[in-house]
Amino acid sequence: MAAITHTDFNFPKQKSVYHGKVRDVYNINDDVLVMVASDRISAFDVILPKGIPCKGQILNQIAAKFLDATQDICPNWKLATPDPMVTVGVMCKGFPVEMIVRGYLCGSAWRFYKNGGRNLCGNILPEGMRENQKFPTPIITPTTKAEQGEHDADISKEEILAKGLVSPEDYAVIEDYTMKLFQRGTEIAAKQGLILVDTKYEFGKAGDKIYLIDEIHTPDSSRYFYAKGYEENFAQGLPQKQLSKEFVREWLMANGFQGQEGQQVPEMTEEVVNGITNRYIELYENITGEKFVPADTENADERIYNNVMNWLKEKGKE
Repeated sequence: MAAITHTDFNFPKQKSVYHGKVRDVYNINDDVLVMVASDRISAFDVILPKGIPCKGQILNQIAAKFLDATQDICPNWKLATPDPMVTVGVMCKGFPVEMIVRGYLCGSAWRFYKNGGRNLCGNILPEGMRENQKFPTPIITPTTKAEQGEHDADISKEEILAKGLVSPEDYAVIEDYTMKLFQRGTEIAAKQGLILVDTKYEFGKAGDKIYLIDEIHTPDSSRYFYAKGYEENFAQGLPQKQLSKEFVREWLMANGFQGQEGQQVPEMTEEVVNGITNRYIELYENITGEKFVPADTENADERIYNNVMNWLKEKGKE
């Protein structure tokens, strides 16, 4: 399987293309977005030198599944998935914040807590908590949406409103959507024997309507634990078996890389790359409960282009 790490299409009525850390986003006539989930992989805000075969397809298909499974909660941007690696949807103006919701104390929140922090984005955390402990109720810890090359920064609801990043009316809506989406994601995960630990949501506006945009409940935007063994591991202070991109970060940290200046990305051998692909397939099958069927990557560019063009023609967008 080949990794698809870059696309450079030119669709009819295309206004621009944005190459993000993972996605290539094509603006068609300021009307719809064609979002190609590439096989690029990033960690610590750095794009790693090698792509991961199947990763883009896996993320795209998980996101599509969960967008469909939550559309009764809030409108979302997805119109169609014309290709295994592509979602097309409503063009929205994104809010400059990401809504991160946490059900458990782990990851960066645990690192913050362990170092003595108790006020996390306006949430006062109780004393005596332990790593991977469940919060009494989930908390929202927003971050700013960083420009390219910059790091997202923690921010509180109060700061978001004081800086005018989001209006009070719009914030109330996205806060409500965030908690309801997390509750639904938690219920879906439980049916798969999983715990949805934390995740992030992004929202945007088209006209006066607020939409959920980008991906949802994927292993790149979320962290899952296996429910089986959670209580025992927690009681004994052992690490939890988890489904998320955290294993990539852990491999990088173990090899002396945390995205800081002067640090070298460790060598990504074929064995490492294949290992990451296999973990992503495991993530897909556990999260969705479905067998993963990889798309043929031979002439992938041509396949993607033709599938998108067929959809644009069918909808009169070309």
